[in-house]
Order: sequence, then structure tokens, then C-alpha cells
Amino acid sequence: MKEYNVAIVGATGAVGEEMRNILEERDFPVANLRLLASERSVGRRLTFRRTGVAVEQLSPDSFEGVDIALFSAGASISEEFAPLAVKAGAIVIDNSSAFRMKEDVPLVVPEVNPEALKDHKGIIANPNCSTIQMVVVLKPIHDRARIRRIVVSTYQAVSGTGKKAVQELLDQAKAYLAGEEIISGVYPHQIVFNLLPHIDVFLENGYTKEEMKMVDETRKIFGEPEMKITATCVRVPVFVTHSEAVNIETERKISASEAHRILENAPGVVVIDDPENLAYPMPIFAAGKDACYVGRIREDESVRCGLNLWIVSDNLRKGAALNAVQIAELLIKQS
Repeated sequence: MKEYNVAIVGATGAVGEEMRNILEERDFPVANLRLLASERSVGRRLTFRRTGVAVEQLSPDSFEGVDIALFSAGASISEEFAPLAVKAGAIVIDNSSAFRMKEDVPLVVPEVNPEALKDHKGIIANPNCSTIQMVVVLKPIHDRARIRRIVVSTYQAVSGTGKKAVQELLDQAKAYLAGEEIISGVYPHQIVFNLLPHIDVFLENGYTKEEMKMVDETRKIFGEPEMKITATCVRVPVFVTHSEAVNIETERKISASEAHRILENAPGVVVIDDPENLAYPMPIFAAGKDACYVGRIREDESVRCGLNLWIVSDNLRKGAALNAVQIAELLIKQS
């Protein structure tokens, strides 16, 4: 099997670390792995296939000989360095928001729209974590009954903000239990034992950038520019794994039992839906796993063609690193 030179940009961050782990777990055909990060991480050695790999400083010359570059370091870094990686001959799979809504950049979830890969011009965008898990579950229903409207409320883990946010939640929990002062730095308010209806910046329309990402990205992935979608995104005191309450309205009536059957056979989806035995997806169950879990599938009794679903998935894995590696797997399969 042909092997590929792979680079991870942002290798010491939470998503970068998951990318490295998943490349090894899935036995991706890596010839050489280049770990790229900022100057303060240079020299650290991270393990890949039982061998220590030194972290190198990201620079314009970092991509010589690289076949696939996985970016997980933020939009400003991607905007600066992704075009340089493409110029050097690499294919970029970018986890930031920098290129997602560019008309000539495919926005790909392998279980949903793999055909979009054929149009790439060197850069492929990874969708937002909350968008990915929703579209994986909704696409099979959309194919069967055509979704007219989506109303989604998210409950997003602090790891979506990064390692510092995870540490802040841990520190605040310790302080709260010790009766000490709770200090906030990453978030504008206390996150421990609290909810923040605020993810990313507020826009002029009153929505946050995170909420509009879900709207715009879902429309692009589904190829439905006029689909009616509205979102409310909430940060919750959970370390890993995002949850979503999703209400949909379809053109054709679809029963809860039919939706259940469709989703049981959908790629990347695991159904846990047994209310009598209190079985439903939860963050503590989905953390560290690859699937998008769905439960609480029930008909919306307020409209004729409505359904409610509860969707849970690890935001660092399927919501970011795994989806990027799956895109890379599709690329080499198609080459």
C-alpha cells in the first residue's frame, strides 16, 4: 500500500492530539509524520507508533514533501499557511472556519456528501463540530422524507474551546467545592454549575457566530441553500462531547418507528432509544467513541410532519479529528 507524508498543524492542541491518535488507531498509511506547532512547543516529543516524534516550529517552509496536511490551529493560521501548503504540493484538510463557506472549497462529512471531494482545489474544509454530528443523523431522514425546517439547541462541552477551557472548568469545580473564589478567564462568566447561552461572538442579527455556522454549513453540506434552520448554542459544564436537541419538519410524514429503522442502518450512527429502560445517549457514554449517537426519537405532536431527536457525539473525535482523517482516507481511496 502506498504511504503518505502527513503533517499536523497545531499538533499540541486538543484536536491535534486526537488527529495523531486517530491516525495510529486507524492504521492510516503514514510514511512520515511531521508535527507542527508554535515556537513554545518546539522540541517536545510526542508518541506515534511507539516512537517519539519531535515537534517542529510551523513556518512557510514546513510543507516541503508533505502529501496531506491536517490543520487544527485556528482560522488565522489556516488563512496564512494553508495556501503555502497547497503551493508546496500538499492537500490541506482544514478544521477551522477559514474556508468553510468559500464557494470553491468543499465542506465534507464523509457519511453525508463524499461526492463533494471531487471538486477540491487543494483545500478541503472540515465542518463545525456541532454541524457534523447533526448532519450525519439528519441526512438519511432528509433523503427519505426531505427536511423542510430544523430547530436545534446545542449543549456543547468546554473542550470545544480548547485545553485552557477544560482546565478552567476543573479549577472552578475545585474552587466551588472548597468554598473558594471562582475565577473566570476563558469564559466571561462562571462555567462550573452554570450554562452560557453564548458560543463565539454575537452578530448584528442577535445570533452568535456558532449558531450561524450551523445554519450556513448545514445548507451547504445538504446542497439546500433555502432550507429553514435556526439554532441556539449553549456552553455547558461538560468536559467532552456535545449534545443536541433537534426538531425537524419534513415534507412527507415519517413516523418515529420509521425514523428509528432508517437511523439503525445509517453509516456512522448508533441508535440508543429505549425509554422504558432509561436508555438514551449521554456525553459520558459517547466520550472517546467515534459514532454519532441518537435517541429520544419521537413524533412532534404539534405539527403533522415533525420529529424530535437527541444527538450526542464526541466533539474532538467525530466533531473534528476523526472527520478530518476520514476525509484523508477518502482522498487516498479515490486517488
